[in-house]
Amino acid sequence: MSKTAATNRKAFRDFEVLESVECGIELKGSEVKSLREGRAVLNDSFARIEKGQVFLYNTNITPYEQASYLNVESARVRRLLLHKNQIDKLNGKLTQKGLTLVPLKIYFNDRGFAKVELALCKGKKLYDKREDVRKRETDLDIRRVMKNRRK
Repeated sequence: MSKTAATNRKAFRDFEVLESVECGIELKGSEVKSLREGRAVLNDSFARIEKGQVFLYNTNITPYEQASYLNVESARVRRLLLHKNQIDKLNGKLTQKGLTLVPLKIYFNDRGFAKVELALCKGKKLYDKREDVRKRETDLDIRRVMKNRRK
C-alpha cells in the first residue's frame, strides 16, 4: 500500500502518456519529512537525461520548518535513480520527435522509500484536449441515463 505525496494532474491534461517507469529519487533528510507531509508541487516538472543520468527539474518541495539550517533550496535539481539499461532505453525513445519525460506522481512504496513515477509522454494538441472533454461528457451522460433507467 503506497502513500501518494504529490500528483501531476496537469500531465494527464497536457500529455498523452505512452509508458511509465518507477524510479528512485535522491533526497535530503528534510525533503523526505516534507514529502511525508505532502508538501510537494509537480506542476511544470520535467526530467532530462544528461551525461548518462536522469535529473528532475522544477519540482518544488517546500522546506520542512523544524529542519532549521539543514533545509535545502526548494526548487533544486534532483537526481533520479534508474539502472543504466533503463536510462539507455529511455534515451533511445526520447530521440523521437515530440517525446518528453514527465513525472506523474511522487509516492512512498511499501518499504518507505520515496519513488517517482516517470512517464514518457507526447504533447497533446488543442483538438485532442477538446476530444477528451467531449468523450468524458458523453460517458457521463451515458452513465446518467443508465442510472435513471434502473429506477
